[in-house]
Amino acid sequence: MTGNGRLDQILNYLKGQNLVTVEQLVEVTNVSPATIRRDLIKLDQQGVISRTHGGVTLNRFVADQPTTGEKQGRNLAEKKAIAHAAAALVKNGDSVVLDAGTTALEFARQLTHLQLRVITSDLHVALFLSEFKQIEVTIIGGRIDDSSQSCIGEHGRQLLRQLHPEIAFVTCNSWSLERGITAPTEEKAGLKADLCYNARQRILLADSSKYGAYSLFQATPLERLTHIITDQNLPETVQEQLRHLDLELILTSL
Repeated sequence: MTGNGRLDQILNYLKGQNLVTVEQLVEVTNVSPATIRRDLIKLDQQGVISRTHGGVTLNRFVADQPTTGEKQGRNLAEKKAIAHAAAALVKNGDSVVLDAGTTALEFARQLTHLQLRVITSDLHVALFLSEFKQIEVTIIGGRIDDSSQSCIGEHGRQLLRQLHPEIAFVTCNSWSLERGITAPTEEKAGLKADLCYNARQRILLADSSKYGAYSLFQATPLERLTHIITDQNLPETVQEQLRHLDLELILTSL
């Protein structure tokens, strides 16, 4: 196979995978590891791929925040499994800070049997939980972001920095070992950082499809977290590297 044909083969394989290793590409293309590494250097220089600890992924830069409507149907089974696992960490009487997003809403649906204080930036989460009398709901306030229907801005950030909750649950559209949790705007990244600011437990809820994607602004490195809850489709090489961090990795199954 010609060099260009092999590059196309590599890219086509990457389209169906979250993250692949050099060894996997050797098996797919039937060429030497040295040849694969040279091909990956070319693709990296072209900006087509991102090389990370443990493998290679397509360059998945997230420039803009997807809307709530766009995200609702994506990986729904994984989100429900993550939400169920997260709810097991919450007990009666806890104060919980909850980020915005469709995973956060699935998680909120798992909390309705508990007596809690919930502070959130998400309008959908706040309205849903306000139906349950034993849950005290606070929305952080500020300007409403039209893509996520959540509060953003300095008003909410100041409130979050004053809180000392038992648990903070953060969600995202992009995360990785190298870049941590990232967001498309400085404002949203700052809000996520403040959401975790004083919490005793800081927990990421994110399905594996978001791993390896990244945006311009870092919210927090993964080392700042106490837990990561994701699904078992996360590549094994990444699982192993996360287990070397000082946090608990929880993998859910459908």
